[in-house]
Amino acid sequence: MSAAPGLAWSFRSGEWFGIFGPNATVVLPPTEKDRVARLWELVDDGAGFDETLDALISAGLRELPGFVLVSEQHAETRVVIRGAARVHLATRDEVVHVEGDEGTIWVERSVSGVARVRIEVTDETDNDHLDGVIDGGLVRLGSAEHPPALDEVSVPESRDHDGLTRGPQTAPVDLLGLPPGIESQPPPVTARPVARLLLPDGETVDVDRSILVGRAPEASRIVTEGEPRLVAVASPHQEVSSTHLEVRPGSGADHGCAVATDLGSTNGSVVVQPGLPPEDLRPGVTVQLVPGAVVDLGDGVSIEVIDA
Repeated sequence: MSAAPGLAWSFRSGEWFGIFGPNATVVLPPTEKDRVARLWELVDDGAGFDETLDALISAGLRELPGFVLVSEQHAETRVVIRGAARVHLATRDEVVHVEGDEGTIWVERSVSGVARVRIEVTDETDNDHLDGVIDGGLVRLGSAEHPPALDEVSVPESRDHDGLTRGPQTAPVDLLGLPPGIESQPPPVTARPVARLLLPDGETVDVDRSILVGRAPEASRIVTEGEPRLVAVASPHQEVSSTHLEVRPGSGADHGCAVATDLGSTNGSVVVQPGLPPEDLRPGVTVQLVPGAVVDLGDGVSIEVIDA
């Protein structure tokens, strides 16, 4: 999946200026209003990474406290950050975090095979819902994400616990932080389960295929080669996301074991392996589970891994 910044982005409103063009995306702090019009004209005309960066620094960095520049060329996503900003780049194998630093000229990173890009310039607590989608133009924002984080609904302006504003969109959605395609090709149904899951109600589920766990899990949330098993769990306080966690048979170095992936859940997942301290699961990053491991989804929902 291409993460070309010139395509559509979802955004949360904030004070920073977001400038979106076909070949580059620029985010500037609210103090830089005078620069916005000139940069917007340049970016809208199709300027790429080098031309946009030259324009950003042409007047020197002394008076430019921060900025974000994201551009993709030849399947490589290039990021430059200065100041209080963060960019998260999700590939098939990892999530690369790039953070700005006011004490340096800038921080630069190039990453190949990026499936999802997220820009953050304010804390998530500043705004807990999506405000819209933009595929070119200028907007005030606190964060932005490509591909857009939209839900496949047609009910105008209602919200659920995941913090998403649901409008008349038809595009499929992944919650913020979920990189589509990460570990998206697990083995299909295995001949024998690699483990079993002990659910809060005492029932057990064989891990012989992809298992999606949540309040109301949906198979469309993740691509698999076999039909996934959907496991719904009770969440009285709506703390468990609709499609919260995937557990499946591992591949490669994890062959013969169960592995877990947090699917960009709102409140996260914590795994406790026998003899080890609790570990927060990073969205989209697969973790091997050993027998006796417990995955806590919140709201009193814990799933134990037991021998098959």
